[in-house]
Parts: sequence; C-alpha cells; structure tokens
Amino acid sequence: MTGTTDKVTVIGLGSMGTAIAQAFIAHGAQVTVWNRNKSKMDALVLKGATAAASAAEAIAAGGLTVICVSDYKAADKIIRTEDVLKVLNGRTLVQLSTGTPKEAREMDAWARQHGATCLNGDILAWPRQIGTGEATIAISGNELQFKEHENTLLALGTLNFLGSEPGHSAVLFASVMAYLAGSWIGFVHGALISEKEGYSPEQFGALIHNISPMLAAESKHMGRVIEHNSFSDPESTVDTTGHDLHLLVQHSEEAGISNELPKFAADLFQRAIDAGYGKEEHAAIIKVMRKVS
Repeated sequence: MTGTTDKVTVIGLGSMGTAIAQAFIAHGAQVTVWNRNKSKMDALVLKGATAAASAAEAIAAGGLTVICVSDYKAADKIIRTEDVLKVLNGRTLVQLSTGTPKEAREMDAWARQHGATCLNGDILAWPRQIGTGEATIAISGNELQFKEHENTLLALGTLNFLGSEPGHSAVLFASVMAYLAGSWIGFVHGALISEKEGYSPEQFGALIHNISPMLAAESKHMGRVIEHNSFSDPESTVDTTGHDLHLLVQHSEEAGISNELPKFAADLFQRAIDAGYGKEEHAAIIKVMRKVS
C-alpha cells in the first residue's frame, strides 16, 4: 500500500490501540492520539503523532476517528459528552471496541442523530499483526463512508466490509469468539490429558498445527450443512461423537483431571441423541441448541 496524508485520530492506546496508531504513522497519516493515561501518548509523539488534550480536541483534529477501548460502554463514557457533541457533526467514527450487535446498532443510530457516521468494526488479529496482511478488520455500516476512508484504513490490514447493517461486524466477532472459546478450552483440556499421561503438550500442539487444514475444511463443511439444514449424509454421527465424549468423561475421571469440558459436551450430544438426531451429522446438535429453555 502507498502512504497516505490523511488526518486520523486514534482514541484508546492499549496494546491494540497503540499498534493501530503506529500503523497509521508508518503509512504517512497525520495522527492525533488521546488516552486517559497521558503517558501512553509519549512514545507515539516521539514517532510523529500529535497528543490531544481531550477526546473532543482529538476528534476535532480530523475527519476520521478510530476508537479502540475495552468495550462500547467505555467508549460511551469518552464520546457521549457535551464537549464531543460540539465537534461531532460531519465526523466519521470507526468503532473498533468490542460490543454486541445491539450496541453497534445503537451506536450507529446515536452517531446519525448527532450528524456523524459510525462504522462499526472488529479486529480479528493480535496487536503484532496490525499493519500486515495477517490482520483482518471486519467493518459494517455506511458504505459510502467506508469507501471514502478505505484507503486510509487499509494501513491496518485486510478489510472485510460486511455491508450496511451496523451490527454485522459484531455478529461475526461474536461467532468467531464462540469458536475460539471452544477451541481454546478444548486445546487446554487436550494438553491436560497429555501432561497427565506423560506426553508432551508441545508435541500435541504441533499435531494440531499439522492437522489444521483438515480442521479448516471441517469448519467450512459445518457452515454449509447448517446453512442448508442438511445433516443426513454424515461421515461422523451424533451417536458416534456422543459415545466418544462419554468415554472422554470416563477418562477424565480415571485420570483424576477436570471433567468440566467433556461432561458439558457429552451432555449436549446426549440431548441431541435423546431428541432423535443420533444418526445425523454431528453439527445437528444445533437443533437442540436453537431451543432456549
């Protein structure tokens, strides 16, 4: 990507916000920064950023403001103030804080009410990946404003525009977070089994790395069968997986390790078996998960 001379403001300078500001600086933007803890601005000033005295001053410095704090509630305390409202008209906010789809829609409506535009986004990357092709930023909201600022935002990584529905980036992030939570807990339980039985957790991690293409293909397959509600041509059934999970509970109890994860999973699959889905593809457990008690 070529450099930019755009004016960009970054509010929130945790590890991710700092990485975002550094990426903009590296691509030639005129960057203004603001953070509650003023000391976090010092290193960025040495790299060429301008420190603002307040959030309102920071937003007034340019047409594009990227907000990256812990969540939408923290962002609201910063931007929903009388001082910010005085300078908000005509500005574009890119909200990269974590929030729910409902919060993203509310933020979009609030911004429009005050003459501004809000692009709601979510970061699918670690701070060290920001500014490279390894970082993906999902964004939803006003398409015209996205296109206007797209070249500037490309400094952060690969952009995935999800359309004009403001909550869609948060929908994608929540979906990814659900997947990651399950995979992280599952990996740690597997490492616990390895550790307890005298096998190397590092070698277990290497095995997961080696079979990751198969796991990626499985994720794509599961998305397809759920999308089309087509569970009748299984390579692995709910019955088979449920049986294996009950054995995993047994193993945990025999090994004297936590059985929290396998018991939760085994109980969920057993509910699907009891509901008559045992001969279907294991993704069919979504049928019982769709029913909120």
